[in-house]
Amino acid sequence: MQKETDDHEYFMRLALTEAKRAYDLGEVPIGAVVVAPDGQVIGRGHNMRESRGDPTAHAEMMAIQRAAAQRHHWRLHGCRLYVTIEPCMMCAGAIQLSRIAHVFYGAVNPKGGALGSSGNAYAFDRLNHYPVVSSGILTPLCGKIVQDFFREKRQRYRARCTDATCGEMSEWSKELASKASSP
Repeated sequence: MQKETDDHEYFMRLALTEAKRAYDLGEVPIGAVVVAPDGQVIGRGHNMRESRGDPTAHAEMMAIQRAAAQRHHWRLHGCRLYVTIEPCMMCAGAIQLSRIAHVFYGAVNPKGGALGSSGNAYAFDRLNHYPVVSSGILTPLCGKIVQDFFREKRQRYRARCTDATCGEMSEWSKELASKASSP
């Protein structure tokens, strides 16, 4: 059992490496890797929405596309996906459609997670494929990189913006500012 746990942590650390790449690009730091049944990584991805100007350029989508290209087939039977944050509804759909066997995610996504936090994309009884879903692998590390990213982003915003230079803060920014200042 320890070997299996070590393997899961190893692959999640690879996903965290991808998340760090996103972080360094100024993207929301989420990373993913697709692992073939033989244990070989066949797809890697990190968020690229900002740099590509593409709302679908999520880490999971990038990793799945690369894995399908590597296999020369869209069916990824027997493959596992490791992703640092719980996938959204779009990514859950891509996971299901690509026939990935097992999804492992690190931290929950309470605002948009579709594998249990905000809903369950696989709760429908007429899907033709249901991946196994496991969570909790390196959760503190997976959550921390995202928290650090948004904390730094808020700090940079506050450092350069005042009401006079940037106009009135949006309701979202006000809410973030109040949460950050509360104990």
